[in-house]
Amino acid sequence: MADRVTVIGWDGSPLTAAARSALAAATLVAGAAHHLALPEVPPTAERVRLGSVDLAARRIVGHRGTAVVLADGDPGFFGVVRTLRAPEHGLEVEVVPAVSSVAAAFARAGMPWDDAHVVVAHRRTLRRAVNVCRAHPKVAVLTSPGAGPAELALLLDGVHRTFVVCEELGTAREQVSVLTSDRAADHSWRDPNVVLVIGGGPAGAPAGGGWLMGHDTPAVRGWALPEEDTGGHPGQDPTLRAAQLARLGPRVGDLVWDIGCAGGAFAVEAARLGAAVIAVDADPEACARTEAAARRAGVQLQALAGRAPHLLERLPEPDVVRIGGGGVPVVTACTDRRPERIVTHAATRDEAEAIGAALADGGYAVECALLQTVGLDPRDWSERARSFAFLLSGRRI
Repeated sequence: MADRVTVIGWDGSPLTAAARSALAAATLVAGAAHHLALPEVPPTAERVRLGSVDLAARRIVGHRGTAVVLADGDPGFFGVVRTLRAPEHGLEVEVVPAVSSVAAAFARAGMPWDDAHVVVAHRRTLRRAVNVCRAHPKVAVLTSPGAGPAELALLLDGVHRTFVVCEELGTAREQVSVLTSDRAADHSWRDPNVVLVIGGGPAGAPAGGGWLMGHDTPAVRGWALPEEDTGGHPGQDPTLRAAQLARLGPRVGDLVWDIGCAGGAFAVEAARLGAAVIAVDADPEACARTEAAARRAGVQLQALAGRAPHLLERLPEPDVVRIGGGGVPVVTACTDRRPERIVTHAATRDEAEAIGAALADGGYAVECALLQTVGLDPRDWSERARSFAFLLSGRRI
């Protein structure tokens, strides 16, 4: 095993004295082609082209001598340090950091970034990265081949954002481009690049500054809130909504379909939990109410007027779905898209049985419960309102 492993971050600026000293003593140097071309790399050192970090780590484990790994930016921030420290390799590393590519990108844009979400986009995570861009007003995307600015723009179809694309940061070929997301798909972009995805709502912490990176503290505490706190449509039962949210568990990176959004209470609460939301309703006024409720809550969502199931055909793939109306045809259209979970409700047992059968036929394990709520006035414990509904949820098998 290597006697010592030093990981050096490089951001295009001159190497520090500590980095030069580590390189001078190295008998093995691993890095990308532009790293291995640095004049500080000893000509006698073994050179390992850094394609797979895991394979490079195995080479280092078998090396007798002093190893250095060169990486762009801060190697501890979505970088090689995690892989090198994996238990299967048993490597202890020293890290000489540099400015991360995310910090450099925001510096080029002249923007603060303590209120930004940072995501990594590979082919397998691209859809989830796009969902974060749908749901939040300031996102930095660390891209990869096949999951770059053009692919981000294509999957954001219908959602307007501003892209700040930073290509080859720290090199002589560095270029920063600012354009709207609908134009980004028409360009060919050089790797590596970082994309800042901005817009859709208020981006930035309050004037006094935030306290938690990447997150805003909700103005209203709690969830399954009364309609007056969510801007929802009168008559929506918060208890039913709480059960629906609990069954779906929307989270950051998810795309939620809210079909039959009414006044937007469910859509707003799903967005408050960090998910991207597409709210659908046949009534344009319901979509307008949903958008207004989202603005009041300070969250992002997309509201589309149209009738399900036909409108659903052109929507991006959902992770979880809440169906507020439409019966068996809408349920069947949703099971065809294979989201992880589906939740809906029915007013009668016959309707509940039909929906449960449609979920089961679509390949879902079905759960059904009869929810009854009675609102009481705590001053005299008289009954304010009574409601009941059959709650149906399906989990993909």
